Amino acid sequence: MSTKIIKNKELSIFEALIPVIALIGMLAFNVYVFGDEALSGTNQFVLLLGASVAAIVGFLNKVTYKKMLDEVAENIKSTAGAILILLMVGSLAGTWLVSGVIPSMIYYGLKILSPAIFLPATLIICSVISIATGSSWTTSATVGIALIGIGGALGFDLGMVAGAVISGAYFGDKLSPMSDTTNLAPAMAGTDLFTHIKYMTLTTVPTYIITLIIFIIFGLTVETHGIANTDGLLADIEKSFTITPWLFLVPVIVIGLIVKKTEPLIALLIGTLLGAIFAIIFQPNIVLMLSGGTELNFVNAYKGVMNAITVESVIPTDNETLKDLFKAGGMQKMLGTIWLILCAMVFGGIMDAIGALARISQSLLKLAHSTAGLFASTVGSCLALNVTASDQYLAIVVPGKMFAKAYKDRGLAPENLSRTLEDSGTVTSVLIPWNTCGAYQSGALGVATFDYLPYAIFNYLSPLMTLLFAALNIKIRQLVSKKETE
Repeated sequence: MSTKIIKNKELSIFEALIPVIALIGMLAFNVYVFGDEALSGTNQFVLLLGASVAAIVGFLNKVTYKKMLDEVAENIKSTAGAILILLMVGSLAGTWLVSGVIPSMIYYGLKILSPAIFLPATLIICSVISIATGSSWTTSATVGIALIGIGGALGFDLGMVAGAVISGAYFGDKLSPMSDTTNLAPAMAGTDLFTHIKYMTLTTVPTYIITLIIFIIFGLTVETHGIANTDGLLADIEKSFTITPWLFLVPVIVIGLIVKKTEPLIALLIGTLLGAIFAIIFQPNIVLMLSGGTELNFVNAYKGVMNAITVESVIPTDNETLKDLFKAGGMQKMLGTIWLILCAMVFGGIMDAIGALARISQSLLKLAHSTAGLFASTVGSCLALNVTASDQYLAIVVPGKMFAKAYKDRGLAPENLSRTLEDSGTVTSVLIPWNTCGAYQSGALGVATFDYLPYAIFNYLSPLMTLLFAALNIKIRQLVSKKETE
């Protein structure tokens, strides 16, 4: 994504902030009215309204309509790679569900559950499932609910169990290439998906290790009773899928390709195709069901896997806990995030064209007298948007576009920004009761936000860790010019 920002000497800082203030106000009201449904499209339209306010400011400052439209076009063009990856991620999730890859991860994850290590096991299980699905929401609403029930029966504080669930779910959400926020952050900052993930591990892994140690200590100080019985859950998974360790070949191959620095689109495409092949081999009945046919032949096999790749797939189960997890949206599921990116690029493009981002960036650079100050300003902006706009996506989109120029001017690689956006924008959303994420997680787990907040250790340590790295200048990557690479 281009970080070129147009300067307009006639624009004052007050005028530059008018569209931002208007956008935050409209988003806050919109989320108040629509709640979780705001993500279904109304937030996207509010971004267009914010762009309209920016355009009015531009017209008053002699910026032409053509100039604004050209900059919007450039912004949208720069997101082409991210949009294609999002579509491929949706297709991958679809085939990994119907092939039994994701259910197998859940199955074997639950097998390791033991009362003696319940809290750290909960953290690890939710981490694995969230990495596999790319969704903290799905993890909490499925296995998270089961773990809350088991933890309550064993005598654990439900806030503590919920904190372990959420910590694991958001760790996986941050690092999974199938997560929409993990795709959104690099798209906003101007780097690629796997560079972002690799760089993010520098702060995420230490934070996770600290979180794991704390939950191990918690586990040793809490007296438990009873036996964690997951037999019913495991039996229902086996009823719906053929579970076998051979299915782990698919994620292992994809991870190997990523480690070998294969282009993300190629690695994800191979993962999707392998998932489709394994679905036909190991889950022929599911493929046939998705095809709507009566006999598994070449045409019906093709139809079944293509449906899994492109549209929502639902695997029948009588287990209420598994119903949400046995769904995948395919490429279709990613359209909402793509819609959000396109509308955000309209807002950002017009803000670029009228010179507002340049003016805001200049002011931020004056306030941030050091690299650590710039990181702190980014974290503060993400937190402020999570509180005011009540939406984690906007806590990534708006600061991402606003701060890109400031990071570039300081000679900082864009992955510094994308990592900071995730370390502060993604994970802190669940700590705010009126944020869509906080409200959702509290409702899904049946635990009040303020009850699990002290135990959502990973979520509040993440922004502190990124600030610590910045303050101590640890692994802060600089921009490399073309001359240096020649």
